Amino acid sequence: MQATAYTYDPESRSGQVLLDDGTPVPFDAPAFDAGGLRLLRPGQRVRIETEGEGDGLRITLVTLQTF
Repeated sequence: MQATAYTYDPESRSGQVLLDDGTPVPFDAPAFDAGGLRLLRPGQRVRIETEGEGDGLRITLVTLQTF
């Protein structure tokens, strides 16, 4: 799934992405670390992997979108 980086805190390595419908979804440090990234800037397109749905949706991986 694709999303857009919305917020990112480098100290906690957590933040939020916006899904294409505008829904903000938070991610935590383990999801960020799983993608091997060192930095994330708001506005970057990212690829995310999730589990669950609705209010239980959880991001398990955040990485840069590549074509």
